[in-house]
Amino acid sequence: MTDSFTISDMAKAARAASRKLAKCSTNQKNTMLRKMADLVEAQADRIRAENRRDIEYAHTKGLSAAMIDRLTVSGATILSMAAGLREVAMLPDPVSEITRVWNRPNGLQICKMRIPLGVIAIIYESRPNVTMDAAGLCLKAGNAAILRGGSEALHSNRVLADIIRQALSETGLPLEAAQVIPVRDRSAVTDLLQLEEFIDLVIPRGGEGLIRFVVENSRIPVLKHYKGVCHVFVDDTADSDMALSICMNAKVQRPGVCNAMETLLVHQSMATSFLPLVAESMQKAGVELRGCDVSCRMLPGMIPATEADWPTEYNDLILSVKVVSGMDEAITHIETYGSSHTDAIVTRDYERARRFVREVDSSVVLVNASTRFNDGNQLGLGAEIGISTTKLHAFGPMGLEELTATKFVVMGDGQIRF
Repeated sequence: MTDSFTISDMAKAARAASRKLAKCSTNQKNTMLRKMADLVEAQADRIRAENRRDIEYAHTKGLSAAMIDRLTVSGATILSMAAGLREVAMLPDPVSEITRVWNRPNGLQICKMRIPLGVIAIIYESRPNVTMDAAGLCLKAGNAAILRGGSEALHSNRVLADIIRQALSETGLPLEAAQVIPVRDRSAVTDLLQLEEFIDLVIPRGGEGLIRFVVENSRIPVLKHYKGVCHVFVDDTADSDMALSICMNAKVQRPGVCNAMETLLVHQSMATSFLPLVAESMQKAGVELRGCDVSCRMLPGMIPATEADWPTEYNDLILSVKVVSGMDEAITHIETYGSSHTDAIVTRDYERARRFVREVDSSVVLVNASTRFNDGNQLGLGAEIGISTTKLHAFGPMGLEELTATKFVVMGDGQIRF
């Protein structure tokens, strides 16, 4: 299963399946997604039993607590997977949608129509729910999917692969439209990344090391984000209670995810009153604070931040804190150390909010809301297949529309070019 010939066979089969899938009706695809959801719920015990085997393996390999958290399939995870699939089934089908129409002086009518991308390979770590999210979104958008989960989630992904295959079979869709590579060997990934003839796009999800490995070894276009160094800027007009609530949610709710806040920027006029409040709440929640010189003078127990802290994605209960002179310094800091992922401002000043939104070049910019909302489901896209911090061809959470391209359709009445 690990040699390039077998991986190549999978990719060839996916290409053939993608052509069939592109012709399927919306009703066929939605029926299949609902069947997947039903099977996930019906086989919950089996999924969780296999997931326990993966968790045991992860402990023997010394994986971090954050990685094991992502790996764990709870009852809530089962319900979330099923709900996500049903939500995708309810979303409008983007395939064949006409997005724009215009007429030329010679009578030609020009249209742009959404079409599937073709075959998408998704390479990811932990998070078995990604298997169902990615398969569901790809299939609804008319794409075949090749899924390669992390070695630590092998047993969970195998049982989910069985469920996907059963749903495809029972609804008459091509079985090879969604395939899971069922081995741990990393050479399978290397082989997969060479198959530009059959695969149209690669989407890696995971740590920076995985993503850089994919980018460096792929002959196929890659949509990616390397890391999520997310900021919250508390302006001097901010409501303190609102700012505290947003900051706590952004850092503490799930510190191991890419849209968690890693750096708090506080306007100098707010620092004296706000920093003690946020520091007390963060420390009660077990957050280690690393501050700039000004922050450390205000809060003597704070660990001094080094230059290495500002561009770091901790994925842990650690927070960098910097006092800034105002909007200019806040934006400059984000431009210097940010990752174009997610950044937020807390303010009551409408013009400052508009400026922040206009000038901060991140895939999601928020005003008076937690960075944790950079998520396809939270933004109404259904499940998401990943977050892109590149701009070709998607920027931000990738839902159904981002899994399509457009082609030109030209309607004429005998016109010829002179």
